[in-house]
Amino acid sequence: MSKDFSTMEDSNRSANRSIHEVSEPSRRVVLRGGLGALLGGTLAPLGLAGCATLGASSGGPLLGFKSVPVSTADTITVPPGYVAQVIAAWGEPVGIEGRMPAFKFDGSNTFAEQEAQLGMHHDGIHFYAQDGAKRGLLVMNHEYVDDGLLHTKGTGVWTANKVKKSQAAHGVSVIEVELKDGRWQQVLPSKFARRITATTPMTLAGPAAGHALTKTAADPSGTKVLGTFNNCGSGMTPWGTYLTCEENFINYFNGPASPDAHGKRWGLKKVDDTLYRWHEFDERFDAVKNPNEPNRHGWVVEIDPAKPGSTPVKRTALGRAAHEGATVAVTKDQRAVVYMGEDARFEYIYKFVSRDAIKAGGAAANATLLDHGTLYVARFDAEGKGTWLPLVHGQGPLTAANGFADQGEVLIKSRQASDALRATKMDRPEWTAVDPKTRKVYCTLTNNSNRGRDKQPATDAANPRANNTMGNIIEWLDDGDYSGTTFTWKHFVLAGDPALERADARGNIKGDAFSCPDGLWVDGRGVMWIQTDMSTSAMGKGDLVNMGNNQMLAADPASGEIRRFLTGPRGCEITGATMTPDSTTMFINVQHPGESPSERSDPDAPGKISNWPDHKQGGRPRSATVVIRKLDGGVIGS
Repeated sequence: MSKDFSTMEDSNRSANRSIHEVSEPSRRVVLRGGLGALLGGTLAPLGLAGCATLGASSGGPLLGFKSVPVSTADTITVPPGYVAQVIAAWGEPVGIEGRMPAFKFDGSNTFAEQEAQLGMHHDGIHFYAQDGAKRGLLVMNHEYVDDGLLHTKGTGVWTANKVKKSQAAHGVSVIEVELKDGRWQQVLPSKFARRITATTPMTLAGPAAGHALTKTAADPSGTKVLGTFNNCGSGMTPWGTYLTCEENFINYFNGPASPDAHGKRWGLKKVDDTLYRWHEFDERFDAVKNPNEPNRHGWVVEIDPAKPGSTPVKRTALGRAAHEGATVAVTKDQRAVVYMGEDARFEYIYKFVSRDAIKAGGAAANATLLDHGTLYVARFDAEGKGTWLPLVHGQGPLTAANGFADQGEVLIKSRQASDALRATKMDRPEWTAVDPKTRKVYCTLTNNSNRGRDKQPATDAANPRANNTMGNIIEWLDDGDYSGTTFTWKHFVLAGDPALERADARGNIKGDAFSCPDGLWVDGRGVMWIQTDMSTSAMGKGDLVNMGNNQMLAADPASGEIRRFLTGPRGCEITGATMTPDSTTMFINVQHPGESPSERSDPDAPGKISNWPDHKQGGRPRSATVVIRKLDGGVIGS
């Protein structure tokens, strides 16, 4: 995933309004000590007085820990009374019987060994309990790779084997973990251990399966796809499966110098030697020769972690996008609703509502549940109101005359369909989270510094953040149920630093300063966990000068208070959050420690920025899962 502000995708040139153009000017107020002029309605921090939380109802505050300070150290910092333990680092064996190669710190592991090891750049993660809070499966994404660290000599002398190793370091890992003698550890070997990579066979299902736009010479059926990659956020279904999301997939494809309108709308371009170069040894990734191959990616993929031999399924009914995550809620009549953000400048927020109710019987009974239903895109209107617009063929502008021959084409071209419906252009919508107690839904809008450029919407009287370097979190409540087609919305918080001179970068945080919110999760007590992803090209500079390393914070949605809970090592992103059922163990991921501003490390100096977590002489930084527990065995965050 390219996070450099100068290279991040920005391909939406529709005339649709942005989120900053729908606020009401008459509701402007002055906030003391915050932004000089902000909107008191949709841009005010939430104050949900009277909304009970589990912490409040028990007579104590929801947040019971002491904040940690901003840090630039090459380590993990957690509050007093907590301990952080590193497990499951890149290159460790996942636990496949008879295939447990050790990690080699010089980068000399082969692609065959990498296929049996944890991948690179850990991201979304979920815990599937097997024995309550003592044993379970961790399923995690591996978003992308740093070829400077992955190979002994980096990208020098590019070979087919390096492409295969890069492909093997992408995807998903399933590992088994247990709490033993007071520490968490991997179970090796494990019958559940599995790697899913960029070459794993999987199936296309739903309305776009078998479509003319998904057929290739290698797969005339249009239903059999190899691999998943750039897996960012994730979701966990009530029936026990894992949803992994294909985000910036287009960066892996070499396109023509002048792509057609469809390719251009998805950011397809001719690649240079700073990207993945897979097409040089795998023609599947040459979209000039295989123009339909990109259409087979950009989906939400469903995996059954309890069945290591099962085939992953790409659920096309959920739409094609640069998916950041997929958060599942359940309606009162037991239908599944999946909320999804698309992490690119000026892209959209989606939700899918299943046609059928969730059945008893787990994954097998719900094997096709996500193949039938309605996909919607959000339009955020003025006065804090909004509408979910259905992406249904034949309705409104989604007709053959406008370039949508059928429902499959609507889903493959979900961006163009959303453009036609005049959905609201957002500032990089990323992770979504649902609070089951209040039924409120949240989405992180990480940043967007391209407003006003190249015909994009600029600021006006109702839009105080033209250069949105800090990001924000938006909140909405669907009318009636999660399946409602209208909603009310507000901005939960505008991230920022009150010490800055630039007014529209100060934010309105009640508590500890942060910027660039990305990962987001609401736990069983109602605590909102916020994780940041400041680009290494911008970290410590400009508006981010005081922010230190990336971090994780906890928020009380009722009071709006936000406290810093964790800081990560240098050059990393903090991402992914999950807990054991009793909330006494939290698992998070530390992605790309030591990342350079170019996002590719110098193979001759791999530990130049960070040597976390091993701090081994001659070693290299490794993404890893971190286990967090209270010393007294209590509930995390309390």
